[in-house]
Amino acid sequence: MSLVENLVYEYETFQLNIPRWEILDQGTTVLWGASGEGKTTILRVLIGLEKCPRLNWDFQGLDLARLSVPEKKLGVVFQTLELFPHMSARRNILFAAEARHVDEEKCEKKLNHWIEVLQMKKFIDQSAATLSGGEKQRVALVRALIGEPRLLLLDEPFSSLDENLRQESRELVKALLAEEKIPAVLITHDRRDVENLADKVSTLKQGRIIESVG
Repeated sequence: MSLVENLVYEYETFQLNIPRWEILDQGTTVLWGASGEGKTTILRVLIGLEKCPRLNWDFQGLDLARLSVPEKKLGVVFQTLELFPHMSARRNILFAAEARHVDEEKCEKKLNHWIEVLQMKKFIDQSAATLSGGEKQRVALVRALIGEPRLLLLDEPFSSLDENLRQESRELVKALLAEEKIPAVLITHDRRDVENLADKVSTLKQGRIIESVG
């Protein structure tokens, strides 16, 4: 287990107060709760985008809370995907690989594999601005995985897709995580994400994790 302790964060009239939270080392931990409960703020704290001085995060004997954002080596898919619109899908992915100093030969091999498996050939060299929602999501996932992250963080990754694409994307994410053997934290308010992807569920309510079930 990856252990998060003392995640305390206040803003305006709202407080996150999570003394202890266990994240799976294998499989997907789903952080589930209604909109406005603070789920995305938790993600931003874990990434290091929000300060939380008391935070400890023991990941396989390493305290990730003490590391800089790049040193944490986390893969992130934001709800808005955050692709560079002026770059091609390929360049978006390779930019992340270069930032993480991934071996060039290894990167090319992995990328070619994912292009084939995810049927990205027809749009891999198109500008990100021209891609459909489902295509952008595939690019964002591969970009997050290409840097060989310790953990993948997914913030409402299916919310902008129509229902048919959502189920297809859930199956895609599940297959990718199983193939890469990378643990993930999935943030969602959609019960179908929980039913399809969760190996463990942590429920967030009023800034507190009130139950965790496997």
